Amino acid sequence: MIKFFRKIRQNMIKENKASKYLLYAIGEIFLVVIGILIALQINTWNQERILKIEEKGIVKSLHNEYLQNKKLITTSITQSETCIHTLKSIMNLIGKDEEFTRKANSDSLLFYAFDPPIFRPSENTISGLIQSGRLELIQNKDLVNLIYEWGRTMKALTDNSKRVMINLDDRVFPYLSKHYSLKDMDAYGELQWENKTILAIDKLKIFEDIEFENITDDFIYRVLYNKNKLVELETIIDSILKETEQ
Repeated sequence: MIKFFRKIRQNMIKENKASKYLLYAIGEIFLVVIGILIALQINTWNQERILKIEEKGIVKSLHNEYLQNKKLITTSITQSETCIHTLKSIMNLIGKDEEFTRKANSDSLLFYAFDPPIFRPSENTISGLIQSGRLELIQNKDLVNLIYEWGRTMKALTDNSKRVMINLDDRVFPYLSKHYSLKDMDAYGELQWENKTILAIDKLKIFEDIEFENITDDFIYRVLYNKNKLVELETIIDSILKETEQ
């Protein structure tokens, strides 16, 4: 094709047809420009197609990841509700007469009351998107907003969960270690002690102590905050799954 146009151009020059050659040259330039524009457009279409394929892969990964998180958060919410219910049962024992208190299995209550769940979701896809700057590939702005909302709510939950664990280490267990038998409590955990402590200790005294009541009340507040954040996260998860179900 190039040789063909070159031959025409040479013939026009030999015949001294300047005006025709000029028109031809303009036409040739026009064709070259059109060819470049078409090539650029094809390249743009190809890039857009590649980005669409990548976006679909990201959306699919998000959907699969949050299907897993849905199961995890359902379990965590249930465990939080059990923890709160048990803490309230303990509060109901405080200040009651000894006969009433002895009917309760305080060892079991204390073990499960002060063992709140820690929610650890899978965030590999979101972390990768944010760190690589590929979050902008998602064209669904509602989905992008949900991802940012997830991050904000998850941070609030994580920060409070850290405070809960600090409270356990610095306040709850130091108190119980002085006024109760941790061995009797741990009989319901992995240690599974078969025999109770043989040391002389009146474990029921804690239910007459205002300090223990305050510790328990404060702990309920902290666990309830976590539970409410878990419910918020569950709503976000449901919305993310809806936006990515395609």
